[in-house]
Amino acid sequence: MQEELIAIKGVNGGLLIELSTTEKWQMVTDHLAARIDEKAEFFAGANITIQLGARPVPKYELSSLKALLERRGLTLSLVQSESETTRKSASALQVAIENSRGWEAPAPAPISQETAPVNPEETGTYGTLFRRTLRSGRTIHSEGHIVVYGDVNPGAKVIAAGDIVIWGKLRGYVHAGANGDESAVVCALDMSPSQLRIAGHLVTSPPGKRKEVMPEVAFIRDNQIIVEARD
Repeated sequence: MQEELIAIKGVNGGLLIELSTTEKWQMVTDHLAARIDEKAEFFAGANITIQLGARPVPKYELSSLKALLERRGLTLSLVQSESETTRKSASALQVAIENSRGWEAPAPAPISQETAPVNPEETGTYGTLFRRTLRSGRTIHSEGHIVVYGDVNPGAKVIAAGDIVIWGKLRGYVHAGANGDESAVVCALDMSPSQLRIAGHLVTSPPGKRKEVMPEVAFIRDNQIIVEARD
């Protein structure tokens, strides 16, 4: 069954990867990561086109896929999709889109003149900023997205104009959509922030927090921050 999760072929000097439209997203992306790691030389430096068909892929899922590729030195250059949800996600992430109407340019990213760098050594521009575990007192800031491979400890701050993904424990301060983007999300494997903000919305403790540890995503719905578990 696993071989049906993805299909890969060469196109125009890059690679076209078709992802299953029915299997669980985590299963599909885990299998893709394993295939890339297994054949690293084959994939090295490739521009990637992802074909998603009619599957609706929200922004936080497409962002995690983009980060998965970038972590392996690959570039997500084009998304092929018939889903309006997926096309909006790609546009928000500044990825070109192609559907039955042909190629669409991504919408230009908003540029804020008001957000000053927090720390020159820990400031990113557009795209995705990657960091490892952050100790108390550390602050990172990006005009794009931020992925932390590890924990954000109490007293650490993560501020991004886009999404924030924590592959570990979130115990510090996070602010996604810092320039006012209410479609931004915060994802963590274990989410207990000291303070969580998305655009102009704020919570000090995620509502409905479960006792067991599980991946969760925070986003804005009906003008408030919602936190949902992801399996």
